[in-house]
Amino acid sequence: MRFTQEFLDELRLRAPLAETVGRKVRLERRGKEYVGLCPFHNEKTPSFTINEQKGFYHCFGCGAHGDVIRFLVDSEGLAFPEAVERLAREAGLEIPKPSPEDEARSKRRASLFEVMQAAADWFAAQLNSSAGQRARDYLERRGLTGETVERFGLGFAPDRRTGCKDALLARKCDEEQLVEAGLLIKPDDGGTSYDRFRDRVMFPIRDIHGRVIAFGGRALGEAKAKYINSPETPLFHKRRQLYNLAEARKAAYEAGEVIVAEGYMDVIALAQAGYGHVVAPLGTALTEEQMAALWRLAPEPVLCFDGDRAGLKAAAKALEHALPLLKPGHSMRFALLPQGQDPDSLVAGEGREAFQAVLDKSVSLADMLWGSLAEGNDCSTPERRAGFEAQVMKTVGEIRDGKVRGFYQTEFRRRLNAAFGYAGPAEGRRARGRPLTGRQGRGAYQPPRKSGRLAQTAIGRSRGADAVPKPMEELLVLTILNHPALLDRRLDDFEEVELATRELDNLRQAIIGKARETSGLDREALKSHLIENGFERLYRRLTEATRHKSVWSAWPEADLLDVEQGWNHTLGRCRYIAGLKREIKEVETELGKTWSEAANKRLKALVAEYHAAQGSDEGLENYGLASNRATYG
Repeated sequence: MRFTQEFLDELRLRAPLAETVGRKVRLERRGKEYVGLCPFHNEKTPSFTINEQKGFYHCFGCGAHGDVIRFLVDSEGLAFPEAVERLAREAGLEIPKPSPEDEARSKRRASLFEVMQAAADWFAAQLNSSAGQRARDYLERRGLTGETVERFGLGFAPDRRTGCKDALLARKCDEEQLVEAGLLIKPDDGGTSYDRFRDRVMFPIRDIHGRVIAFGGRALGEAKAKYINSPETPLFHKRRQLYNLAEARKAAYEAGEVIVAEGYMDVIALAQAGYGHVVAPLGTALTEEQMAALWRLAPEPVLCFDGDRAGLKAAAKALEHALPLLKPGHSMRFALLPQGQDPDSLVAGEGREAFQAVLDKSVSLADMLWGSLAEGNDCSTPERRAGFEAQVMKTVGEIRDGKVRGFYQTEFRRRLNAAFGYAGPAEGRRARGRPLTGRQGRGAYQPPRKSGRLAQTAIGRSRGADAVPKPMEELLVLTILNHPALLDRRLDDFEEVELATRELDNLRQAIIGKARETSGLDREALKSHLIENGFERLYRRLTEATRHKSVWSAWPEADLLDVEQGWNHTLGRCRYIAGLKREIKEVETELGKTWSEAANKRLKALVAEYHAAQGSDEGLENYGLASNRATYG
């Protein structure tokens, strides 16, 4: 089977090399590369490296080298077509069926690249002609040097109806090609074709290989649209492209970050100021394909938006589009410019240092999301707090990745508790009923540095061996027993939660095994499976537990919306307490080596916080509306 070059290029862009290799090789990030033990020869010292930015792996020990397709061919013995088909399935790409028409289309596409380059050359020549004086004056007013203009290949489209058309036809390009490339507009009534771009400064748009595939045009005179882009063509699909991506790749790799600005001039002005690692979307909010391309350059792209209402609206839209796409180790940050400023004007007026200060103050996606949700919310009544909480959890639930979603739910539950006055001693409390603002509750969560099983620690000595919060862990499992449908969305979280007893963990593993082999698992089917596998006694003990008011959300008749909210809350508390246990263990280890009064005080405070965290669970007080329960009473 033959594959077109354009399809293979797209596949390599959509199939992350480090992720594919990471399924077989344990990788560690070192600077801008990943390293690990080579899968192609035996070695004890890692010599196998992955350069995600350039899209290849290389072993300095045995010389193995290739891209993501070659890795599957060499590591699994697949034929080239088999490797391509597997990667295409994983990337959600449809494999084009080969045909003589495809071959002809591929050749025609290659000739379109030549047409676009010829157009770029002609636009550049027009900028330097007498007709381009107004365009040169405009670029000079914007502060661009001649070197920058040449670097980005800027040009000018004269205000003539067929100027570009006549010039390219004289260079043996045919009219049909010019229409197909988006350079000409062909009227539907069959009239004479004419130039799409007229009286505009021209910005060539290049693909990842540096080939011109489209243009953006900025009007110099009166026009309905200040900026226009080329239409969708065989070369140009704006959802997949980023302006300046080809040039920014190397700079982003060297800087370890990539900046996303809003428009052409922002990118160019920042590049002139020394920020070569800047790209921009092409008139749309960031798409899934563009996010994937950005994450190949840096794990946390910085999105920079103008400090006006339109900029804030664009930031909110980018946040909305990015949230479902988050995955472990990959997120984004937000940098908001001063009111009324854009990167171009800020750099021109106050210099590079002013823009760097904006970057240094960038905030995480979690903080940006919390701020956008909390800003202006009045949570002065239980009903309003319940509504805000439901809004927060619904938004966080849009994250597709189970692991990331779980940590966001835990973190935002912590912020909700702090905002509503439910925080533990270490976080402090604030008065209930105060309106929320975007800044409240923004502290970043610091996970415990080490794990370790709690034995005879300060907790055990002060409360005995039963200090492990078994009721909450049992509540997590009981909820699943009564509502296995929850596993359709929360299986990863259920699999990763720490359970204190082997008996409970064995039951959990049996539940997971059944859920993985049975889609749409119901309560009775799960019950039969567990009883058949020797868990009848534990199953009955859990499901026949006294219906205490604090566990009603796990009852069989509870509405699934309330069930999931209650389960999320309990999961967050379990993770919080598990973190305290690990931290207590660390401090005890530290005291065992070197005693200090400071460490001893810290241990006492942690133990107090641990006991307080197992107290009354007031955080669930607003659940129940979906189950027709306004309170627990």
